[in-house]
Amino acid sequence: MKITKTDRNNDNTPILSNREIDEFAHEVLKDYKPSLLREPGAIDYENFLESYLGAKIIFRDLYNENPEKLMYARTIFTDRLVKVFNREKNCISNIPVRGNTVILDNYVIESGREKLAKFTGLHEAGHLLIHYGVYSVFKAGQICCRRENIEGYGKPIETPEQWIEHQANYFAAAVAMPNATFNPLVGNFLRENGLWKTIILGVDDDLDLLAKDLLPEYIAEIYDVSKQTAFIKLKSNGFISTKSGMNLKDVIYS
Repeated sequence: MKITKTDRNNDNTPILSNREIDEFAHEVLKDYKPSLLREPGAIDYENFLESYLGAKIIFRDLYNENPEKLMYARTIFTDRLVKVFNREKNCISNIPVRGNTVILDNYVIESGREKLAKFTGLHEAGHLLIHYGVYSVFKAGQICCRRENIEGYGKPIETPEQWIEHQANYFAAAVAMPNATFNPLVGNFLRENGLWKTIILGVDDDLDLLAKDLLPEYIAEIYDVSKQTAFIKLKSNGFISTKSGMNLKDVIYS
């Protein structure tokens, strides 16, 4: 993606709309694995990072100066030493890490957290693809992503750092659930249930159950993502709202 607009006051952070990120994700998948744009299915985040982006993935106990803010991952853009916790020696160690490396904390790959590991890996892929010019030139050559960064997907954005994390989160959702398959899949599901308009939350208990539970669970199973991630994508694409309903054809833009 050729980034044409940047915020010069904030280390040339790319200025991208959600639609532009969706379009970029579409082109990336078209180049990586076109079948993901034809049939709904799960993306292999490790294969995407390693085989397509040429990145190295390593798993460590990342050293965290603030234990209250759990660190999920660290993406390294330029060669450096990285602090990790050495369990065998029960001490902090500095390990050499080459650029274009994603370090996932062992916490996110524990049993039962497979979907968290996937979203985190795709989030870091977003940083590599969108923010290389920011972190390899203007910042410290690395980015540390904590729990609030990854789990902040869909929350209000106030700072330049939050914009960067939003872009990575939105990209992760866009490649995990590309609009080319997501929108028709959801549209068909809703029509099969007799729905032709956006689901408005808080109006009908049965519709709330469908919007908050049944539909996100259906999407999560197909794309191998969390229900929360699926729910946020449904809201982002206009299938679920707190405002007055629109025709489905008006909310599906690609």
